[in-house]
Amino acid sequence: MANTQEEQQKLLHLRKQIFITGYKGGMAHLASCYSCLEMVYALYCKGILRFDATNPKWEDRDRFILSKGHAGLALYGVLMEAGLISEEMYHSYLMEDAQIGGEPCMRDCDWVEATTGSLGHGLSMGQGIAMALQMDQKDAGVYVMLGDGELEEGTVWEAVMSAPAFGLSNLVAILDCNDIQKMDFVEKTIGAPKWGEKFASFGWNVVEVDGHDMEAFTNCLLGLRETADRPTLVIAHTVKGKGVSIMEHNPNWHFKLPGRKELKVFKEELGITDAELE
Repeated sequence: MANTQEEQQKLLHLRKQIFITGYKGGMAHLASCYSCLEMVYALYCKGILRFDATNPKWEDRDRFILSKGHAGLALYGVLMEAGLISEEMYHSYLMEDAQIGGEPCMRDCDWVEATTGSLGHGLSMGQGIAMALQMDQKDAGVYVMLGDGELEEGTVWEAVMSAPAFGLSNLVAILDCNDIQKMDFVEKTIGAPKWGEKFASFGWNVVEVDGHDMEAFTNCLLGLRETADRPTLVIAHTVKGKGVSIMEHNPNWHFKLPGRKELKVFKEELGITDAELE
């Protein structure tokens, strides 16, 4: 994996902060946060997204929409790491004076481009933004991160079918392809989905990458900025629950917090002390 030792430490720290914040708040989609964390980090901290840290609504900024909004703690955690929101704001999650909730909300944070959480709508919103940017002749990209379970939502396919017809070369769908949805493995739920073939049949460019290899992911997305002539699907292969052994590849961890025995594993593998959980 082409992540530097410094980056690995930052990612470990973020996984730790996501867990502590979710644990104290009383609920969190930890496994979903951990599968996409490297990609969200790369978007904001490795030069993929163009933005002005002093002006969240800079007109020429790239847009990122976390359509799988239940991984909001990962997005907010990276925004904190990038210095775009405060630690106070992040750690207020689900507290009495909470400034953020479980899913990204435009009312809560100027850096959120679309309120998500009800699955299936992010790609359509991203398509509309991409069309508007082209009409305004803006050289800005729109990146939408989807979950593979989310692709069972009908509204996703309305955007998939129509985006190529509008020539939206500025639209990139990033599929966090961890092969697990809410209750089970995707393949056990709907059979072998063959996402790449489906998107390609509607006219999308399709590429695949290791979603935990930030160098490969970054190079892939930066390359698309120079070469894309139509909307692109990036199938990013990931591990749900990445970073905690008992969560990895385990559908039971879609939405739950650890019990006493399980908590020991989280503390050991993420380097969490008792004092940090008080």
